[in-house]
Amino acid sequence: MTDQTTQYETVPTDAGEARVTWHAGTDPWAVLALGHGAGGGIEARDLRALAAALPAHGVTVALVEQPWRVAGKKVAPAPKTLDTGWRGLWPALAAPGLPVVAGGRSAGARVACRTGSELGARAVLALSFPLHPPGRPERSRDGELLATGLPTLVVQGGNDPFGRPEEFPEGSYELVEVPYGDHGFAVPKRAPLTQDEALAGLVDGVVKWITTLR
Repeated sequence: MTDQTTQYETVPTDAGEARVTWHAGTDPWAVLALGHGAGGGIEARDLRALAAALPAHGVTVALVEQPWRVAGKKVAPAPKTLDTGWRGLWPALAAPGLPVVAGGRSAGARVACRTGSELGARAVLALSFPLHPPGRPERSRDGELLATGLPTLVVQGGNDPFGRPEEFPEGSYELVEVPYGDHGFAVPKRAPLTQDEALAGLVDGVVKWITTLR
């Protein structure tokens, strides 16, 4: 198994101080930057799983904590402020001189979709993309997803109330389903696969996709 190192970096932005946790393996060829959602931080199970697995495949994972989270606030700011924070820390993400895949879960996925092209990202990874508010399919956010202009992968839980895989519109992006998963990729105990198996499928789907970008 590839040796992995972890480093921490604080980055000033116009939205406040952000923090990056770097998970780097040997001989990396790309950086995957992952932002968190509006209801949690980088401790999310999918972010942790990718940070643990991808360095062995030559991908350095940068887990990004938005300024509001670093400041200890409970509620995320408006999307415009999230975008400001992401833009401000992008130079730090690009500093290693490697192609950067912009990614995140939920609100972080929306940020990556909105800003990836303008920032020069190699591609976009959208984990648990919130296609619409729960129970409000008419308030679709598919425009953000369809307008990335970059190779894009959506990883979506089969039972995500913010948008099940079959609700997503046709587009040039790819989609990997995590069967039975909710918005946090948790699977019920009665499901015919375990939580570990669900996460392994998520990681496998991301690895297969991201290696095509090399």
